[in-house]
This record gives sequence, C-alpha cells and structure tokens, in this order.
Amino acid sequence: METVLAPTGGRTDNGDPVVLDVVIPVHNEEQDLEPCVRTVRAYLAVSVPYRFRITIADNASTDGTPEVARRLAERFSEVSVLSMPEKGRGRALKAAWLASDAAVVAYMDVDLSTDLAALGALVAPLLSGHSDVAIGSRLARGARVVRGAKREFISRSYNLILRAVLGARFSDAQCGFKALRADAARSLLPHVEDTGWFFDTELLVLAQRGGMRTYEVPVDWIDDPESSVDIVRTAIADLHGVARMWRSRSRKAGRAVRSARVAAPAW
Repeated sequence: METVLAPTGGRTDNGDPVVLDVVIPVHNEEQDLEPCVRTVRAYLAVSVPYRFRITIADNASTDGTPEVARRLAERFSEVSVLSMPEKGRGRALKAAWLASDAAVVAYMDVDLSTDLAALGALVAPLLSGHSDVAIGSRLARGARVVRGAKREFISRSYNLILRAVLGARFSDAQCGFKALRADAARSLLPHVEDTGWFFDTELLVLAQRGGMRTYEVPVDWIDDPESSVDIVRTAIADLHGVARMWRSRSRKAGRAVRSARVAAPAW
C-alpha cells in the first residue's frame, strides 16, 4: 500500500480559495528545482489575477531535493511540498492532484522546456467551463519546437501509434504541460493505473472514452539536452501501456468516468 506524506508549506495569507495548483513532479532534481520554482512563482505573480499554489511533488528523491523543497516552502507562502517514499512521476501527480483543493490542477516539468507564456491559454478554457482537460501540444499547428531528430521521430511515431491503436484524437500525449478541472481530475484519476510516464497517455485516453472535452494549446518547446529521461526505456514502457489498453478495449472505465462526472462549477 502506498504511503503519501501530507503536503507541507503553502501557508495561506488570506481566505481566498486557490484557483490554480501547479504541480512540479521531481526525483533527484536538487540543481534545477529552485530556479524552476522561482521562475514559475515570479511568472504567476504577475500573470494571473487569482490565487495560485505551486506544489513540489517529490517522489523518492535520494539527493538534496527534499531539503531544497522544504526551504522553498518556508520561504514562499505559495509553495507547498508533497513527499512520497515511492518513485513514479504518475504516482506523484495522481497523489498531488487528488490532495489539492484548487479549482484547476496542472503540472509542468522541472526543466521548463515549455514556454510559460502558454499557461494562460491552457487554464482559460477550464475556468470558463469550455473544456475538462487542456494539454500543451508540440505537434499542433502553431507550435515551435527545438529538439533533436531522434526525439522528434520517437514522439511523432508514438502519437501515430496512439491514433492507430487506441483511436486517440489528441495530437501530443507526452508534453509535460497539462491541466484539468478539479472535478474532471477526481473522476479520472481513480481509473488511471500507470504510475510512470505512461500516466499522461492513459489519462487522456480515459478522458476521451469518458466523453470529456480536451483542449489543445500549441506551445513553444525547447528540448533539455541534459534531461535524465531514458528515451528508449520510456518509449518501451509506453508501448507496453498501449498494449495493455488495447487488450482491454473495454468501455468500463469510460462509463465509470462518465457516471462520476459532475456539473461544471460556476467560478
């Protein structure tokens, strides 16, 4: 059974509800975490007219990441920390989103490969009730992407496989820049099985099967050449996930998602 330590930090300065909770999942990111959080906080402070939170979702870091996260939470009232003893990016996102009290939950990768200027367009359709899920897309028309040929080939091939095998109608499953309405997250997350990198794909496929509306935002994205992600290993794990969802070909989860949905709140 998983153990999740309660969020710490995130002190409240007033009684206004949190509208946006941006989760940053991390595992051994002691070098990149502080500049990332400071950059995101500074951007949100001048760019959004509502209360926000930044949640550092640390999953089993063994370096100085927990100490950096604690220091940031002590320094900034908008920052909180969720600590998990088990590794898994999907596991961390699921726990952080389910624990959040915000109207909209989002996440971005610690390397900030995606330009933050797209955040407003990502959140707006969720706050208005137009959409249930919003994703950044590196493959949508208007996106500007800088990355190597190997990553470009793998990304495009993977998304073509999703279309052919799972009937996906979204263009980019794995861009680390997504947001959900809180009610959509509560409906979807109990049915997402993957705890790693396939989490994103499974979430989007279940949202599609459940009749949820997904909005795509073309993003400017620059590859991080020092990324610790093993592209080949991740791609193989993703393909195993695709095979699992194809073998089931069950609408059971989709029906469960639809039955659990609630009416759009009026924010």
